[in-house]
Amino acid sequence: MRIPSASSRPHDRTVPIVRYALLLLLSLAPGLALAQAEVLENPGTTSAVQDRLYQMNHELTLGIGALPADAFYKGYIAALSYTYHFSDNFAWQVGRGAYSYNVETSLRRQLERDFGVAPTSSAHEDEVQWMVGSDIVWSPIYGKTSILNSKVLHFEAFLLGGATVFKLNREGGGFRPAANVGVGMRVFKSNHISFRLDVTNNVLFAAPSRIINVPTVQLATAFNFGATE
Repeated sequence: MRIPSASSRPHDRTVPIVRYALLLLLSLAPGLALAQAEVLENPGTTSAVQDRLYQMNHELTLGIGALPADAFYKGYIAALSYTYHFSDNFAWQVGRGAYSYNVETSLRRQLERDFGVAPTSSAHEDEVQWMVGSDIVWSPIYGKTSILNSKVLHFEAFLLGGATVFKLNREGGGFRPAANVGVGMRVFKSNHISFRLDVTNNVLFAAPSRIINVPTVQLATAFNFGATE
């Protein structure tokens, strides 16, 4: 009878396989440790949107501005408005009013002085005396920026649209309706005081067959009441 040698036993053939497996695990260990460390050090990125620092509620504005578009006169306006803010994004400018102080342009004076030509009666009648209106305001943009790395400035941008009633320089009333659209920007000084720039255009129905545009540019100081700190 032949007795198997020690080298031919099955368990001896498994020794090299186990040895190679151990060497493979040892070679992979540093990579696995490094990957685990990276997971712990970089668990993922988290992005967050900060809430507004300033919130509006009852807004009263006092402003000055201009009606710059007419070739024969320029209107300088003093304005007052009240706005109720439903949320950070939507508001109702319940009422706004402005009075216009009108000044003849140099073109008009030159036509009258040098050529003896006066503007047409409609040009004189289209001068705005005062206006009242109401608007819906949508504020989709709010942000902050730094000035010279020393001061943080909070601001918002908004769109508005509504209706206006104009009192023109005409006999027999001179009241005319208009549709108003515009854009604006607000810069916050505190939760109670901010500064607004409004640029709007009123599409005024001067007559059944005649439409004129009355752009306005206004700077205003806004006082905010009832807002929580």
